[in-house]
Amino acid sequence: MAPNMSEETLDVKNNKPYLITLKKSDLMVNGNLILFEVPSNIVLSSSLYESTEQPLSINGCFLGFDSYDSKSRHVVPLGKLKGIRFMSIFRFKVWWTTHWVGNNGSDVEYETQVMILDKPDYGGPYVLFLPLIEGPFRASLQPDDNDNVDICVESGFTQVTSSIFRCSMYIHVGDNPHNLIKEAMKVVRVHLGTFKLLEEKSAPGIVDKFGWCTWDAFYLNVQPEGIWEGVKGLVENGCPPRLVLIDDGWQSICHDDDPITDQEGMNRTAAGEQMPYRLVKFQENYKFRDYQSKRLMPTETSSSDANGDVSLNKGMGAFVRDLKGDFKSIKYIYVWHALCGYWGGVRPQVPGMPESNIIVPKLSPSLRMTMEDLAVDKIMNNRVGLVPPDMVHQMYEGLHSHLESVGIDGVKVDVIHLLEMMYEDYGGRVELAKAYYKALTAFVKKHFKGNGVIASMEHCNDFMFLGTEAISLGRVGMYMTIFL
Repeated sequence: MAPNMSEETLDVKNNKPYLITLKKSDLMVNGNLILFEVPSNIVLSSSLYESTEQPLSINGCFLGFDSYDSKSRHVVPLGKLKGIRFMSIFRFKVWWTTHWVGNNGSDVEYETQVMILDKPDYGGPYVLFLPLIEGPFRASLQPDDNDNVDICVESGFTQVTSSIFRCSMYIHVGDNPHNLIKEAMKVVRVHLGTFKLLEEKSAPGIVDKFGWCTWDAFYLNVQPEGIWEGVKGLVENGCPPRLVLIDDGWQSICHDDDPITDQEGMNRTAAGEQMPYRLVKFQENYKFRDYQSKRLMPTETSSSDANGDVSLNKGMGAFVRDLKGDFKSIKYIYVWHALCGYWGGVRPQVPGMPESNIIVPKLSPSLRMTMEDLAVDKIMNNRVGLVPPDMVHQMYEGLHSHLESVGIDGVKVDVIHLLEMMYEDYGGRVELAKAYYKALTAFVKKHFKGNGVIASMEHCNDFMFLGTEAISLGRVGMYMTIFL
């Protein structure tokens, strides 16, 4: 049975301070046992940070450990959990998380990102376990056969090793689970300094607008006429959209062996067919490039186009202008793209495109414990054209500057955790992610007002801790978004 965390059942008046202690082999909060048989190599350290305005009043500490061996991946037991109800979020696929509950350490799932222990019936607080980023290492929780809660710490690069960890997990305690995460994230925000809290960011204008995404209607067969008819149907039936999101299917893509012609792109709809394709142009594919406006405009050209001049009467720019002109309700038009350009990355040795290298993706041992996924299988088999981290700014500048020039207001960035499969040649998963998120943030700020972006397939703490300086919206399922 899941812990009861409704506001009505909580007594939040007595938010007293709590003391977290590790005595001999028992982890306790104000004398209440949380974990027992804690190994002697587990270390707790203070989490009291000074802000520029006032000290953070907290009930928490960091947890780390010592190891005899310096390795790129450690799996270490934190202690046994027995008979305490918990709620958690874990990755059941590479891209997605879901809710999980249990009572013992053996109930914990692999790739657990966050875990809250329920308030005991006899009193005491809720307890949060939050795995973190520590230097070039990333942490998650997992089970073992003896009811231990294990922490897995990994760099993803065999040459990036360590034997000493002090801040791999944050523990926070409190009377109100609704405030627990918020309070903890304030501490982690100061500790890591790699992301911003929601209250520090400005949300994009789409957050309170009804929107329509083209994916379920068209899949990869999306084209201007279908979008126009879809919006028309919504308007005529009393649901005028304020946002239109043109999902996968608008980009110029090819297989490695295909000639690059004026018919690049695909119209297939079968699941998984797009994964072997790679990006070959920043410009939209022929379905949108050949769009001809019915409105008469001057025959000037757009000098800011990243792939050559485009008539104002033709192409994506004309379509965006016509769609907003014909349907006055539309205030925002976003488009989809993958973090690495496309599902298969960027095709190497294409004129006008940044350099890329074909990388064979690898799954970590923890990811191999998650559910099989068709997209992952296709990507593993067909490899990825990865733009090196020191050149990724060229990809985002080329793509985003073109989109801005044709009137696109923002982007949905998808397939985000592709990076953690390609870490070996680029300093590990954390360093590779930092480079990509830094570049993405810079060009979202430059071309989309700093916040015109939605994250998708992003359910890993790498992204949450490293990629949310500007991003404040994320997709959590087929039809839902959350604030980050």
